[in-house]
Amino acid sequence: MGIDLTGEVAVVTGASGRLGTLWVQVLSGAGAAVAALDLTGAEELAGSADSGLGRVLRLTADVTDRGSLRDALAETTEQLGSPTVLVNNAGVDQPPSTEQGSWLFEDLPDDLSAAVLAVNVLGVLKVCQVFGADMAARGRGSVINIGSLYGNVAPDPRMYAHLPLDPPFLKPPAYGASKAGVSALTRYLATLWGPRGVRVNTLSPGGVQGGQDSTFLEQYTARVPLGRMAQLTDLAGPLLFLASGLSSYVTGHELLVDGGFVSW
Repeated sequence: MGIDLTGEVAVVTGASGRLGTLWVQVLSGAGAAVAALDLTGAEELAGSADSGLGRVLRLTADVTDRGSLRDALAETTEQLGSPTVLVNNAGVDQPPSTEQGSWLFEDLPDDLSAAVLAVNVLGVLKVCQVFGADMAARGRGSVINIGSLYGNVAPDPRMYAHLPLDPPFLKPPAYGASKAGVSALTRYLATLWGPRGVRVNTLSPGGVQGGQDSTFLEQYTARVPLGRMAQLTDLAGPLLFLASGLSSYVTGHELLVDGGFVSW
């Protein structure tokens, strides 16, 4: 029997991104009404999640702007009802690219690090202050903060050494720091809101396959006990588990969906 989220109202930030689109489709497909928030104009989000069973409301919102989030909460509540599930997905990352340039560690631009932290940590905090606090005031909810494998382990520079970049590609350190911060915030909020009926957990995917070059794929999968990168479908079940009553006694937890990467 599939998980039934009929009657639930879910909010997903960063809804137009690859993972954001997945979360919206999965939650909607399970019957939840979903408010899909993104910086992208609502009209540009059309068609991103129309195959689900639940209604999808597309809203323009900025996770770094608390006023924008309050407006989104008011519109969500008016159109769909009070939120009961929150997926904090909006985030900034820098995948390897020969077009974006590269830096030595000591030369990393301040604005790059600041942008990552502003969205990935402060953005999650602000969304929780608006939507999570609303759940706590009503005594019910599940908050799912999207973390990362790199909040637990450092990226291996050798996996990028084949790229024709000088200096070699360096994964921004602020990214891993931000995702570790998300896990810390999860634990903080789990203890703060547990007595008020709100569960808070982190879902941390490992590498998801999608356009990586063959050399990277070979090196990455050699580090994974299951021998492959994640597919989007691998993430659907863990999200539904945390969003539903199946995880009713789970809070303050980080669920790593990494194929066993950190087990070596």
